[in-house]
Amino acid sequence: MDTSAIWWLLSAALILAGLAGTVLPALPGTALVLAGIVLGAWIDGFTRVGSVTIGVVAVLAALAWVLEYVAGLLGARKAGASREALIGAAAGTVAGLFMGLVGVLFMPLVGAAIGEFIARRDHGQALRVGTATWLGLMVGMVAKVVLAFMMVGIFIVALVF
Repeated sequence: MDTSAIWWLLSAALILAGLAGTVLPALPGTALVLAGIVLGAWIDGFTRVGSVTIGVVAVLAALAWVLEYVAGLLGARKAGASREALIGAAAGTVAGLFMGLVGVLFMPLVGAAIGEFIARRDHGQALRVGTATWLGLMVGMVAKVVLAFMMVGIFIVALVF
């Protein structure tokens, strides 16, 4: 097998792992997509995928990373979350990493609700904060997936056309 074919396979594997990582928290999704794209550009000598394309893709990767973290906080803040709820959401996110996809999806809600309940002893407020935090995290995840596919689309267009 030609060495450039091996490099292209590695580039594609990084991109595919990155796309999977946009929903699986154990993988740094957009960072892997970006690494695969930069590797693909390098293999081609940056002739078809140049610095402007790499710059645009890098900005999208950074935006995806920021949105991932900010969206959950914005959801929690909008619901009037306490400091304890934010700590609970962060703790729930970490705990969810060990519970698979279901844990990642729902443990931030549980953590935020528990933190809010500890702070205010109000079941209704705890449920509102937990739900708002969860919705914010889901919006952030959807945005991250969309941005990752945009990154791949930009790469493919630059590579083919």
